[in-house]
This record gives sequence, structure tokens and C-alpha cells, in this order.
Amino acid sequence: MWKTIAIVVVVLIAAVLIFAATRPGDFTVQRSIAIKAEPARIYPMLVDFRQWPAWSPWEKLDPAMKRTLSGAASGPGAVYAWDGTSKVGAGRMEIKDATAPSKVVIQLDFIRPFEGHNVTDFTLAPRADSTTEVTWLMRGPAPFVTKLMGVFVDMDKMIGKDFEAGLANLKAAAEK
Repeated sequence: MWKTIAIVVVVLIAAVLIFAATRPGDFTVQRSIAIKAEPARIYPMLVDFRQWPAWSPWEKLDPAMKRTLSGAASGPGAVYAWDGTSKVGAGRMEIKDATAPSKVVIQLDFIRPFEGHNVTDFTLAPRADSTTEVTWLMRGPAPFVTKLMGVFVDMDKMIGKDFEAGLANLKAAAEK
């Protein structure tokens, strides 16, 4: 009987590992929101890391988090590094491209709790009545560990809820 149980467990583990291996090799998480403000009002809040505490969903998770700003004051070359508890981990962001007032591209490198190298895009598209559609997109490779986690955890929902909170905070700050 124990031999049968062991075989079933091994087969189930193998099935999960094989299924994980068949998952896509990259991922994308994207959320959008309409903000009643011109792109020129919102853009500075994205392109200047000194303004992120007003809206970033992660800023309040660890008030004692160590933050280091370096490089350019804003725009390409601006760098934000952080090191905190397990709630926020550690990592580094660098603005790689910025087109006022419509786009900001950030290289996002996580150090812990898991290493990851992703790209984040913010796009601002003007709409009617002085409204701007802001889209926050993160994309990157999905190594095997990420694929395996994805079998049990919906990464889009997990990261997406933070994007939704951040965009709601950005909306509140921009519409003041």
C-alpha cells in the first residue's frame, strides 16, 4: 500500500512539474485607469521617483524601508533602490526612457525575495474632457520557478491588485 501511495505522489509531482514547464516563458501584467487630469499633470508623478511616495502601493508596506535615489533627478538615468522587510524585499528601478508627457519605461530589478528582471511601462493617453487613460504594464521572463508558482498562484491577480491600488492612489493624487 505504501508503495502505491509513493508512486501516486511521485506521478502527481511529476505532472505538476511537467505542466509548469509547458507554461509561457514570459509574463505580462497590465492595468489601466481613467484620471480626470491632463497627461502633463500626471507625467511628473511617474518620471520623478521623489514623487512616488504619494501614490506607490508599496511605500506604506514598510515605513522603515531604506530608499536610495541616485543618478538623474528625474527622467532617463534616475534610479530608485530599496531594501526592506519581506513585504517589500529589495531591488532597483532605473528610468530607461521617457517621452513627455506620454510614456515612461523603467528597468525593474528585484533582488529579494526572488530575483527578477522586468520592464515596466507607463503610458498616458489623452481622452475627452481632460481625462487621461493611464496604463501600467509590467513584462518579463518567466523562469521555471515563476512558472511553477503560477500553477498555484495567479500572478496576474497578485500583482494586478497592487497595480490597481497604485493607479487609484495616482488618480487621487493627480485629481487633487
